[in-house]
Amino acid sequence: MCLQSITGVMIQAFMVGVVFAKLSRPKKRTQTLLFSRNAVISHRDGVPCLMFRVGDMRKSHIIEAHVRSQLIKHKVTKEGENLPFYQSELKIGCDGEEDKIFFIWPTTIVHKIDETSPLYNMSATDLLRERFEIVVILEGVIESTGMTTQARSSYLPSEILWGHRFQPLVSFKKETGEYEVDYALFNNTVEVDTPLCSAKQLDQHRTMFNHDLASYEILYRNH
Repeated sequence: MCLQSITGVMIQAFMVGVVFAKLSRPKKRTQTLLFSRNAVISHRDGVPCLMFRVGDMRKSHIIEAHVRSQLIKHKVTKEGENLPFYQSELKIGCDGEEDKIFFIWPTTIVHKIDETSPLYNMSATDLLRERFEIVVILEGVIESTGMTTQARSSYLPSEILWGHRFQPLVSFKKETGEYEVDYALFNNTVEVDTPLCSAKQLDQHRTMFNHDLASYEILYRNH
């Protein structure tokens, strides 16, 4: 009789654990994590950048959140080997170079297109005919359960808007003294002046300009 009681308690505890695990699985949590419909390319502090936006619809926060990104495209090696799904890492971050984000409001994730970027040689015209996919992964810990969650999205060249930036969606309300997020603006972008050349060409133009400017200054001093 005692053995039956112990067995019954163990089975009941096991069933409760299974039900709790089912209910606390982070699958539904990922459905509240948002990625912008488009990525954009424009300048930030004078540097060409690829940017996309992430957001969280729930009030409970994702902690220890970080983002990773890979560019996947076809590549032919120097030896002639075909690599149909060659992966290149995109260094991304929020306001700095870190991939960790303070994820309590919608955040714009930034990849600086410099000489280390796989996009360094790509112009606006190249973007129209390129074939690649940028895969982005957002990971973090659910504050309420302590479980890890992961959400993924991707961008094709046709989904990247050259010469756009995201419209602000966070505003301060004087009446309540609080910040308000308008998720209706989450995917909205605005056009901005952006050179159509590649980041590499832009750097070359700047180098030539600085060289010519230095030459003019020397000539001016000699006269």
